[in-house]
Parts: sequence; C-alpha cells; structure tokens
Amino acid sequence: MMKRLAAPAVAGFALLAAPAPALDLSAMSDDERTAFRAEIRAYLMDNPEVILEAVNLLEARQAEAQAQADVALVEANRDAIFDDGFSWVGGNPDGDITLVEFLDYRCGYCRRAMPEVAKLLETDGNIRLIVKEFPILGEESMTSSQFAVAVKQVAGPEAYKQAHDALMEMTGELTEVTLRRLSNGLGLDTDAILARMDSDDVMQEISQTRALAQRLQISGTPTFVLEDELLRGFLPADRMGELIAEKRGG
Repeated sequence: MMKRLAAPAVAGFALLAAPAPALDLSAMSDDERTAFRAEIRAYLMDNPEVILEAVNLLEARQAEAQAQADVALVEANRDAIFDDGFSWVGGNPDGDITLVEFLDYRCGYCRRAMPEVAKLLETDGNIRLIVKEFPILGEESMTSSQFAVAVKQVAGPEAYKQAHDALMEMTGELTEVTLRRLSNGLGLDTDAILARMDSDDVMQEISQTRALAQRLQISGTPTFVLEDELLRGFLPADRMGELIAEKRGG
C-alpha cells in the first residue's frame, strides 16, 4: 500500500512545490526531469512523515465517502430494513433508537456480539432491536436460519428468541438430531417446525434478507444498522452506547 500511495504523495508535493512552468513535465528536458525527480526524492527521504500524512488523509477521505454512501443506501432501503413485516423485533418495540443486526449463527464474531447487544439492551431500555437472518457461512448456517425462521412462523416471536439464543450457544455439528433435541427442550412442536424448514415461506424470508444485504453492500457478519448508519463488524456494548448517545444528541 505504501508503494502505491507514494506516487500520489510525490505528485501532490510536486504540484505544491514546483513553479508553474515546471508543472508541464512533458516540456522538461531529460536532465531537468531527472533533477526534478531527485529533488522530490530527497525531500521525501528527509521528510518521510509526508507519506504517512498522505496515507492518513486518503484513509480519512475514503472513510467519509463510505459513510456518506452508506447513509444513501440506508435511506433508499428504509422500509426493508426497519419494517419488513417478518424480522424479529425485540428490546423496546417503541424505543427511540432502532438497531438492526445482520447475523449468522456460525459466525464467531456474532457470538461475541450477542452478550454485548444483550448488555446494551439491559442498560438502555429505549432501544428497538431487529434481527436479520443472514446465513453466509455454509450449509449449517443456512440450516440454523431455516430452523430459527420456522420456529418463529410456527411458534411465535418468544419461541424464536429462545431458539435464537440456543443456536448462538450451540457447539458441535448441527444435525436433525440436535435440532430435535433443541426443539423438544423448548417444548415446541418439533415435527411441524422441521417440516416447515424447507417451505417457501421460510426460504422467502431468508432470500429477501439476502437481497437486502446485497443492496446494502453487506458481505460480512455481524453488520449493524444504527438509524442511518452502517456499522460493519463487531462492536462492544460501550462503543455502541457511545454511538447511540451521539445519535440522540444529534
């Protein structure tokens, strides 16, 4: 990266430091061009921090551009993000802040995020949480989401939350036997849930969420939507709390 960014940094220095006639490099003789390049190299060797400043400035501009693009993406997909009619809603349904999480049950960072989100909801009783089933890590991820959505459709939102938590904590191979054990342990209609897992209704929910994630340019989990902002990756509860406070203050 440093090599790729060095050229733009050199060009920037040249534009600022060189007299106007010298900016036309094509008009220079070979000797003039060689001397000009030697001066720039000498300057950068004496002031290597200039390259780091250029890198930092570029990264800051890229981050700002990404943030602005994300705001536009969220605005263009608000209904699908915040009111799709099927995603599970928890926390305080009437909260003044909405936090949406795209997750995969086999994702280690999603599992790390689970207690952090729970802590956030416990300490702040005015957050509306929406969970988006986004299985991207293979067959077991898809099976887990199919099971969770089937539980929600058959047994309702409270049963879904129980199944969701259990799937997040499950270790080992995911099989029909382990799903039956999980479902039976929750006192659910296991046969009805397993029969529904491959239904069009279940697959449509997952397909719609995948399409939404694609429009939002989400490629990893967990990804959060906090009001008008996309937060890509794991965040501890304290940091999320700071961002929420900024949203309320703004």
